[in-house]
Amino acid sequence: SAYRLCIMRKLPSVLARTLTSETSASPGLPDMSEVRTKLRDIVGASTNWRDHVQAMQERKALHTLLAKRQEDLPPRRMKDSYLEVILPLGSQPEIREKYLNVHNSVRFGRILEDLDSLGVLICYTHTKQEMQQRSPLSIVTALVDKINLCQKIIHPDCDIKFTGNVSWVGKTSMEVKMHMLQLHDGVYSPVLDATFVMVARDPENKRPAFVNPLIPESPEEEEIFKQGELNKLKRIEFSTASLLKMAPTAEERTIVHDIFLNTLDTRQEGEGTVSFQSRKLPPNSVWMEDAKLKGLEICHPEERNIFNRIFGGFLMRKAFEVGWATACSYGGSRPFIVSVDDIMFQKPVEVGSLLLLSGQVCYTEKNYIQIRVHSEVYNANTREHHTTNTFHFTFISENEVPQVVPKTYG
Repeated sequence: SAYRLCIMRKLPSVLARTLTSETSASPGLPDMSEVRTKLRDIVGASTNWRDHVQAMQERKALHTLLAKRQEDLPPRRMKDSYLEVILPLGSQPEIREKYLNVHNSVRFGRILEDLDSLGVLICYTHTKQEMQQRSPLSIVTALVDKINLCQKIIHPDCDIKFTGNVSWVGKTSMEVKMHMLQLHDGVYSPVLDATFVMVARDPENKRPAFVNPLIPESPEEEEIFKQGELNKLKRIEFSTASLLKMAPTAEERTIVHDIFLNTLDTRQEGEGTVSFQSRKLPPNSVWMEDAKLKGLEICHPEERNIFNRIFGGFLMRKAFEVGWATACSYGGSRPFIVSVDDIMFQKPVEVGSLLLLSGQVCYTEKNYIQIRVHSEVYNANTREHHTTNTFHFTFISENEVPQVVPKTYG
């Protein structure tokens, strides 16, 4: 089953075991709207678009509060950044509409937005200085390393609880592990695990800034920290192995050539006219170039984050929706999200941008569909296109799907 991909523990984390014992609804926990209010307070962001320039101007003065070296900052423990937040879909039906999809389950795109906001707040909790009401740090999402789901359906009428904490720290970056659980019969059951990487920058969001070091306190925490270090090394290795920098391996070359031979039209062999252009589509297959879907978003001020750029969660939601629609139209039946991988935030998106989203089926196997969504910004004044993000989503379809077949080497 797809959901073996997600190896879930009975409780969401080492910290959840030590810090929480209740299983029923938790009325004392903050909700997602409080998370966003708190973020605005920490940064001193304006709630009105017309005041945003002044608010950003005021942040410049916070430069003096930045640490010159990481050693000057007090170390923190994992439990110092641990947060629990409730999404009261069961107890507050009035917020349900925003989270509802046509299949009467929860919109996963909304969950991506909530995870993004919570991840930032967890990092601000880790870096909080007692004497400072406002943080001099601009903390932004650098990438979503992985989100694994172990439930196909997220119910729209049961409370959801998010938990999370900082799990690894570099000099200027932090890895955050988050878990989502849903209340059934008085018990919170796991729904997903997520790993985000956040980076800290100066008050104007221009240069990197130091963050508090992290001290693991137990063998289990040391294991979590070590895993964060391995994740970082894996990402470095992965970026250097890009086909834009390195030749494919012998194994990759063989795979590509086998696909090519499988699509070669050999019916005219006797006439000696077989060429690279003589291609045929295998049965129950679709050419990759015919498995695309495109979308456009105008980025309005409503979608801005606390730094007056477009909110990363909004970009993830829109990309997911294009990815879901691509999988739906390709497979001809309802797809369910299984995992999200390697979302790289390469460039910030400015308010007023035209955001072009391109969904592409890039791999299929039985019921599984792998979708890549490429996001770029078009500047109408300069007529330039810039890649801002690349998203990878894995779906499982209700029925078996046709095989996707590439036609060109690219």
